[in-house]
Amino acid sequence: MARVVFLGTPEAAVPALRALSRHHEIPLVVTQPDRAQGRSKRPVAPPVKRLAHAKGLPVAQPEDRSELAKEFDDHGPFDVGVVVAYGRILRPEILEAPDRGLLNAHFSLLPRWRGAAPVARALMAGDAMTGVTIMKLDEGLDTGPILTAQAVDIPPDVDAGQLTETLANVGARLLVDTIPSYLDGTLQPVPQSGDGVSYAEKLEKHERPIDTAAEPESVVAQIRGLAPSPSATLDIDGEIHKVLAARVVDTPARPGEWVVIDGRPLVGLASGTIELLRLQPPGRTPQAGSEWANGRHRAGGLVG
Repeated sequence: MARVVFLGTPEAAVPALRALSRHHEIPLVVTQPDRAQGRSKRPVAPPVKRLAHAKGLPVAQPEDRSELAKEFDDHGPFDVGVVVAYGRILRPEILEAPDRGLLNAHFSLLPRWRGAAPVARALMAGDAMTGVTIMKLDEGLDTGPILTAQAVDIPPDVDAGQLTETLANVGARLLVDTIPSYLDGTLQPVPQSGDGVSYAEKLEKHERPIDTAAEPESVVAQIRGLAPSPSATLDIDGEIHKVLAARVVDTPARPGEWVVIDGRPLVGLASGTIELLRLQPPGRTPQAGSEWANGRHRAGGLVG
């Protein structure tokens, strides 16, 4: 049984920690510090911390790199480390601390979509396929040598949250399958190809508003890539709504306006129409587009 240090923070890292804890000794789980959330601004523990506590695993939440190095010294030695969406760049001394370095489950088929937001960028680009790559971390941005990868088809109606969940489970299984062969030397990492490199830049606030002059297909791709969080937004009659799901439809609607036809809320764009399938009005919970339309006092207005 290998001694594996695990670094991860969000829900996407939970399947990997759960799977690895069944097969290996986990002497240390490293995650981000608790952060204030919601209107109460009370600190909330990351999902990885909650699982680690439930399993009785030691947890560290270092605020800086020196604290992280001390935690490694205090809880080591480690045979190998695993990183899944930890959320911080790791210094060379941490990369080299475990005997066999750190492995990373990255949610794309590298070298496509290196960087912070591979799932969102794949959806926003209209990719039909993505996957999970297990690589050995180096000092570059997702440039390390690859141990294995698995392709995953992207269904036409899946959003970033749903696709991330699928990839998280695939990554967990790949890690369990890969680590023994990597540690006994039968599986050797190979350098990444220099062809097909692209970068998944961090999502920015300016990418959230829907441009009614954009093509319907690109708007739907934007909505899918940003759902459920941070979500695309649309100004409807002067109020900013979160748009969580939409589809392209053939029914015509006037550009820059919304209208309800057969109980369906439609939005006219410059070159087509989309139907709002799910959205969240300000200060309210998410709801189906038909429910939202049914609650409006009038069946049309302006968007922008």
